[in-house]
Amino acid sequence: MGPLAGTRIVEFAGIGPGPFACMLLGDMGAEIVRIERPGTPVADPRDHVGRSRSAIVQLDLKDASGARQALELVAAADAVVEGFRPGVMERLGLGPDVALQANPRLVYGRMTGWGQDGPLALAAGHDINYISLTGALAAMGQEGVAPPPPLNLVGDYGGGALYLVVGLLAGILSARRTGIGQVVDAAMCDGAASLMTHFFALRAQERWTARREDNLLDGGAPFYRTYRCADGRFVALGPIESQFFSILRERLGCDDTLFDQQNDKAAWPALRARLAAIFASKTRDEWVAFFAGSDACVTPVLDLEEAPRHSHFAARRTFVSEAGGVQPAPAPRFSRTPSQIQNSPALQATDPKSVVRRWGSLPISHHQETLQ
Repeated sequence: MGPLAGTRIVEFAGIGPGPFACMLLGDMGAEIVRIERPGTPVADPRDHVGRSRSAIVQLDLKDASGARQALELVAAADAVVEGFRPGVMERLGLGPDVALQANPRLVYGRMTGWGQDGPLALAAGHDINYISLTGALAAMGQEGVAPPPPLNLVGDYGGGALYLVVGLLAGILSARRTGIGQVVDAAMCDGAASLMTHFFALRAQERWTARREDNLLDGGAPFYRTYRCADGRFVALGPIESQFFSILRERLGCDDTLFDQQNDKAAWPALRARLAAIFASKTRDEWVAFFAGSDACVTPVLDLEEAPRHSHFAARRTFVSEAGGVQPAPAPRFSRTPSQIQNSPALQATDPKSVVRRWGSLPISHHQETLQ
């Protein structure tokens, strides 16, 4: 099942973006075996990021026999995913030079925070550190208070996992066309910087200031931010375009001249205060009902318990109930080869020899044959 059915990937167990990238690839049908560290406990079925692949737990990569078996898997795979600091895989005898010699078509995906080279390559760090250097963190949050950590969505998953997936897929396409593999250096700091391209462009066009809460998309615009309601919960407001802002204004019955100054930054503080007072007059769900069916771009701010129950997500089955509980369904969606959750996190270990026998049953040119 899935558009990546028949694609074989070896994942060396890590944390953060590497496992998330493999979850996405596994949901899309890739056959992934995850080499865990010896002594790793039985997988928790509630660890949704560990879904859609099997696990190998008996290989000690520091032992010559374990490393040799891992290399046999790599030799039969289309791609590798590893998330260690630079040099670790080389010391284990499983670096890209050795792997590509064993499998010239291999795409070797390397997931790190700082990249394979540069002054910080060997330094420790986490999502918040990677995005702090790119300008992303400084642009978020309220003016006058510390920038808030935006979960670990920007560095780990946006700048890390998603760029790794794009790189792996591009590398696999290239290898199937040319027969030659390559290394994909996916650094979270690089990906997070790439995500900021639009804002660097706005800055170059003098349409973005360095001050937080002073711009169109950072909460400065009164029509693009959240507002507290009478019950202490929040609504999100986003009618950027004038036609949608007019609908908001009409629904609220605001005919004073303040609302004529939507794009006048000098009027933004007064307009924010006015909208704050308005939205504080009803509960969140009352506002949801009030704006139902309109294009005013008003939505409730839902928590993790509420989101799966929303009618839109229920209709699209955006969240599904599996053995480990409610979790997001695979994305994106394919019309002919739909993705699916292949399995919950593996509760039983896979035998590496059986994987090698199965993967080694096809000739090394099988990808080219399938394309003819």
